[in-house]
Amino acid sequence: MIAKTKKVKIQNTAEAWEDGELGMDIKYARAVDKKIGTQIDEALGLQMISIRLEKDLIDSFKLLGTKYDMGYQPLMREALKRFVEGEFKLIASEALEKQMAVKPKVNAVRRIRKVA
Repeated sequence: MIAKTKKVKIQNTAEAWEDGELGMDIKYARAVDKKIGTQIDEALGLQMISIRLEKDLIDSFKLLGTKYDMGYQPLMREALKRFVEGEFKLIASEALEKQMAVKPKVNAVRRIRKVA
């Protein structure tokens, strides 16, 4: 006699995807068509680049990726975004400080002109 196996249907829900019930098995993974990949990159505003990094740095990002439950490449993207945003804030702050330093001198000149 042949034993029948009971099939369990997994519901196609966002929770099933997030929990890994769906989409985690390698047998369902396949490379996306190049045209579709290009469309996805364009929709997300992504551009592929090539960069050489120290193996230790990559390993560190991989380790951090497991801690934050994300891939190391998206984590690198996030780190680069944060760095750039921080630098822009620093540049803006320095420009504001320079502007504030010039303002008192301009106001002093205006006061002198009024008196004269």
